[in-house]
Amino acid sequence: MANQLKGIAASSGIAIAHAFLLEQPDLNIQKEIVSDADREITRFQDALDKAKMELETIREKTSVQQGEENAEIFSAHILVLEDPEMIEAVQAKIKDDGVNASFALHEVSSMYIQMFEDMDNAYMQERAADIKDVSQRVLLHLAGVENTSLAAIEEETIILSHDLTPSDTAQLDRQYTLGFVTNIGGRTSHSAIMARSLEIPAVVGTQNITSLVQSGDLLIVDGANGEIVINPDEPTLNMYRERQRQIAADKAEQKKLVGEPSVTAEGTCVELAANIGTPDDMKGVLENGAEGIGLYRTEFLYMGRDRLPEEEEQFEAYRTVVDQMNGAPVVIRTLDIGGDKKLPYLDLPEELNPFLGFRAIRLCLEKTEMFRTQLRALLRASHYGNLKIMFPMVATLEEFRAAKALVEEEKKRLNEAGYSFDEHVSVGIMVEIPSTAVAAAAFAKEVDFFSIGTNDLVQYTLAADRMSERVAHLYQPYHPAVLQLIKNVIDASHAEGKWTGMCGEMAGEETALPLLLGMGLDEFSMSAASILPARSLMRTLNVNDAQALVERALVCGTAGEVKEMVHTHAK
Repeated sequence: MANQLKGIAASSGIAIAHAFLLEQPDLNIQKEIVSDADREITRFQDALDKAKMELETIREKTSVQQGEENAEIFSAHILVLEDPEMIEAVQAKIKDDGVNASFALHEVSSMYIQMFEDMDNAYMQERAADIKDVSQRVLLHLAGVENTSLAAIEEETIILSHDLTPSDTAQLDRQYTLGFVTNIGGRTSHSAIMARSLEIPAVVGTQNITSLVQSGDLLIVDGANGEIVINPDEPTLNMYRERQRQIAADKAEQKKLVGEPSVTAEGTCVELAANIGTPDDMKGVLENGAEGIGLYRTEFLYMGRDRLPEEEEQFEAYRTVVDQMNGAPVVIRTLDIGGDKKLPYLDLPEELNPFLGFRAIRLCLEKTEMFRTQLRALLRASHYGNLKIMFPMVATLEEFRAAKALVEEEKKRLNEAGYSFDEHVSVGIMVEIPSTAVAAAAFAKEVDFFSIGTNDLVQYTLAADRMSERVAHLYQPYHPAVLQLIKNVIDASHAEGKWTGMCGEMAGEETALPLLLGMGLDEFSMSAASILPARSLMRTLNVNDAQALVERALVCGTAGEVKEMVHTHAK
């Protein structure tokens, strides 16, 4: 039997191809004393400029091929390159210590990387990976070594690497890169997110794939189950090829459902919507026949720039999406900055745990002029279609009331200025905090709708950082406690004649769909690529059966028992 290896399932699908081992060159950086510090600083600046040009090219390519949301990773990398504090520290080391630019950069970047890696905080640990990626790019230019170009690969292959940087992933050509596997990483790492966007099968966190496999070995990557088969025998190869054919046939069948209604086996209608980051993402939304936008993440309008976006720019971005949806609902989330997203031009405090700190609605209610600008743009765009406003990270009724009051004030100002807008625009909240889910009955009397953000709700309920590999086993969307909270929110909204959607990753998962249907979820919002598989599955489900399934799930003791019960029922 062929060797098998298990990792973390990062992006579904099956890839069969020969391995390509991606090895970063060992630059072997040595300390050298230089006689001309100014010349060395010029060399350093030239390397920075070349790296920046490369990143701008990669950013542009990523924006075209994968959408603006993924391209923003490289805007963050460019900001690292332009960081005056880091640049000045390297230049000072060259001048004061008389050392070569490579050694100076290596010393300074290593200090920053170590500092961020030591922080018990996923956002800061991600910044360490960004600095590592960017500084490696500059060091290669200083050494005159050509960066390994994955874009140059011209035969079908599966990439193996200790890790894949965002820069690496952006260069993957889907025609030749059939899949990838890494030693480290988790389901929410940059490489995993981009693999799903590209629909490339991927397994991460295998720990030792690069030491077990050589370039040229035949591999099977099962991205849905997190499995790799090394040099498979003929029966195994045939089995996976048959599964590949079945997946391709399923996709072809699902394509026929574009434009078809989302209905269950007995004819109950549900709404399948899409999550987007920018108007550029609308292509995938329309191609996959989404029935609405369940989450428009507006923070991408604010990122990768040096100042706040003005009202007119925001209005145009929101109106573009509303126009294209042609009357279908568009739920737009107000600015959710903080946690894992920061703006260099906003002077925000450094926090030990920014995910539980000054972010989202908390930030907006303090920086009210910034918030009012966004609310005016949203209200103006509401004139052009079915726009709904959603506040993120609401923990108390006082926060919702304060934010709603600002909406009402801006309505009056727009009326006085002669602008048209929807006087009855719906205003709702994201349910991401357990206290809000528990108190849903009180919120339901005042909000127009709920949208459950399971990515945060799960991590807060189980106190398990979703970005941490060490506690990945505790991030359990199917934990009975999480299911109880979700049902409580849906029941509370229905008791008041309101509706509930879900915009976390769970909304598009095969295991979750029958449970959420049984709970009465009104709107399922997911990545555009998940819509057709979800629509296909919905047609096989029966509401009464799903309700009975929920009753059994809620008395289970563990997430594992819930998943086992759903899978057994499906069979």
